[in-house]
Amino acid sequence: MIFGSPVVSRVQCRSQFGQVAALLAVLLSLSLTACTFKKAEIGSEQNPIKLFFVPSVDANVIGSSSKVMKEWLEKNTPYKYQINVPQSYIAVIESFGSGGADVAALNTSGYIKAHDKYGAEAHLIVIRHGKRTYQSQFIAKKGRFKDLKDLNGKKIAFVDPASMSGYLLPLKMLIDAGVKIDGDPVFAMKHDSVVSMVYQGQADAGATFYSPPNQEEGIQDARRLVKTQYPDVEDRIEIVKLTDEIPNDPIVFRKNLPEDVKAKLKQAFLDMVKSPEGKEAFKSVYGVTEIEPATDRDYDSVREMLAKIGKSPDELLKESKK
Repeated sequence: MIFGSPVVSRVQCRSQFGQVAALLAVLLSLSLTACTFKKAEIGSEQNPIKLFFVPSVDANVIGSSSKVMKEWLEKNTPYKYQINVPQSYIAVIESFGSGGADVAALNTSGYIKAHDKYGAEAHLIVIRHGKRTYQSQFIAKKGRFKDLKDLNGKKIAFVDPASMSGYLLPLKMLIDAGVKIDGDPVFAMKHDSVVSMVYQGQADAGATFYSPPNQEEGIQDARRLVKTQYPDVEDRIEIVKLTDEIPNDPIVFRKNLPEDVKAKLKQAFLDMVKSPEGKEAFKSVYGVTEIEPATDRDYDSVREMLAKIGKSPDELLKESKK
């Protein structure tokens, strides 16, 4: 029989052997490819720790100061870092969901959202002027308004829909006082831009962060951010009203960042703000003089406040995307 001949059998064997060899070659190639694309160790040159900053002040200030922080961290930890400054608070929050952010200096409401949606963890809290809490302020041209209720029906500039000091705290104050603004909220996206809008008469009033003045450097609230541009800002723009106090901004870590990396980073930040260059860099961006350890429980009071004004984290996200 032709099909049973030794010649045909040898051909079949060679064919089968060739198929097996080809399959093994494919499997070996896939294995090598998987090894090639295996993610590099966190903190390495190929996979640096991605450190995000919120755009709370002028981008040039953040850029120069964050460079100082990066250099200090790389000198004093075994890791490499990549600095990112997105266009909005919400972009930082979503970076925790996409895996693009490892560490971020977030605003308070942004942290609530990042924790609830992506499990981000507060490990540090900034200390301003010896306090773990802060307030917001309403500002206007000097002598124009005497009380918060005078803002009823006026155009008010805010920072960002997800900004605690630049929108949510002031919003709660307006709701409590029964004050309604003129039209939709105006969002300038940065604290210094709010001050500029009020100074230039583009808004009747504005809401920004507040920090108490000191004898050495004078005002420390958002007005200080535009003193170079408007040297007389302190004389022309005054504080109309301060809000209640809530916890300061946290430094947030990605949930599944290795625990040993979290521990090293936490200690590095604590040490950095004790160094002259690190302290100055942090102060330039956030007015921060100290940092202390924190946990998620420190922000329970913020959740209670959001519940009172009817702003859930999801609602903040939707408003920020409008």
